[in-house]
Amino acid sequence: MKITQPGSPFQIPDKLQWLRQQETGRSWLDSLPHLVEAARDRFGLETIERPFSGGYVSYVLPAKRRGQDVVLKLQFTDRESRFEADALRHWKGQGAIRLLDHEPDIGALLLEKCQPGHYLADDPTADKLGVLAGLLRNLLVPADEPFLSLKEEAGIWHGTLVADWTKAGKPCEKRLVDVAVAALKELPFDSTAQVLLHQDLHGHNVLSSAREPWLAIDPKPLVGDPAFALSPIVRSFEFGHSKQAALYRLDRLSDELSLDRERARLWTIGQTMAWAFSSDYSERHFETTRWLLDQSVI
Repeated sequence: MKITQPGSPFQIPDKLQWLRQQETGRSWLDSLPHLVEAARDRFGLETIERPFSGGYVSYVLPAKRRGQDVVLKLQFTDRESRFEADALRHWKGQGAIRLLDHEPDIGALLLEKCQPGHYLADDPTADKLGVLAGLLRNLLVPADEPFLSLKEEAGIWHGTLVADWTKAGKPCEKRLVDVAVAALKELPFDSTAQVLLHQDLHGHNVLSSAREPWLAIDPKPLVGDPAFALSPIVRSFEFGHSKQAALYRLDRLSDELSLDRERARLWTIGQTMAWAFSSDYSERHFETTRWLLDQSVI
């Protein structure tokens, strides 16, 4: 295997260093040299270059196989990422990056390389919401096993929200937590279509590509209510952080995709609060939730 990165071939990006705070994370980071070698042999990789710097839960490297550019992704597998390969296989490259190969025993995915590969969030000319609506038309396809259901995930969030709020020092008013808890208790039990969901679809999880203009990556898949698909987009402050911008995203996408606006609003409140207390941007998520509770646009 030819490693073209200078110095140690197993430099750990700064964004992965948080994993050293837990024993399983330290063990995984220490095992990366072995995992890269195992993936090289399993996938027949000719070269592996220095890792990308963007991932928080995976070690991602450009590589070549049979002279073609590919991407090797080694996962620190958790509940959210467990079925990523299955989701990519299910989508068959329609709206999402293609899975070329998979070795679950070592948490390794071989992916097509998006070129030029810049983030949708960084494109000053793209109609970003139009791009996301187009992707969702391909991504929201019927699915069931083996994916975790939105109902199960909502149950986990519902069961931990109050404790997470307390542990975080009660950083926001209780009413935000109460509304999220109520939504997460009621929404999952309504009968809806069951589709494959990308629960982290935002502007830094969409890349420009030669095969299609834009492709989604890093899905954190769930199966459930199509209205939930708007949650990560509505709460994404990279598309504009104001009440008007958040409500515009909710209104436009629910209309263009014929999704239930009220269910999308409540799912967004539920997921936003469930993810807020572990986020570096907690206060922005609290603000988004307040705006969704008070929907009058100034």
